[in-house]
Amino acid sequence: MKNYIIQSIRLTVVLMVLLCVVYPLLVAFAGRFSKGEGGGEKITKNGKVVGYALIGQSFTKPEYFWGRPSAIGYNAAGSAGSNKGPSNPDYLKQVSDRIDTLLKYNSGIRKSDIPADMVTASGSGLDPNISEQGAIIQIKRIAAYRKLDEKKVAELVVENTQGPLLGLFGPSSVNVLKLNLALDELKK
Repeated sequence: MKNYIIQSIRLTVVLMVLLCVVYPLLVAFAGRFSKGEGGGEKITKNGKVVGYALIGQSFTKPEYFWGRPSAIGYNAAGSAGSNKGPSNPDYLKQVSDRIDTLLKYNSGIRKSDIPADMVTASGSGLDPNISEQGAIIQIKRIAAYRKLDEKKVAELVVENTQGPLLGLFGPSSVNVLKLNLALDELKK
């Protein structure tokens, strides 16, 4: 019995050192080689940090591209989904309201044109990207509000579209913050 207790204590100490000291140090070390050196990829405008590349923000003005809805109000301190299933009446009402808003502000699109990511929140509630189709359906509205040529806005969407990972994995997407900053720089 004494041997088992000593082995258990040794194993506990070894695992504590590995999981509480070595592993966090390895993650911090690896983070130093990522964009932003482990502090996130900051996006700046005129020397001021306006956001992070991997954390979504709320854009509600009609002259900007709108991002994916967030179940948590884009609060990065509490990343989470809504945990409401597709048969939940409250969830269905939210999705229906989002569809109605998109149809109201984006004349000329049909309900079938709206991609799912424009009316459903991501699992984290912080998704900074929308699908390419999600950006395309907003071009006409933004061009009209900003009095810009639709072709210029469409070119901007194409320039800011990121292809699938390694050209194979996932859909093409657009970072909404980067696209809106580029939109602000666009001249008439």
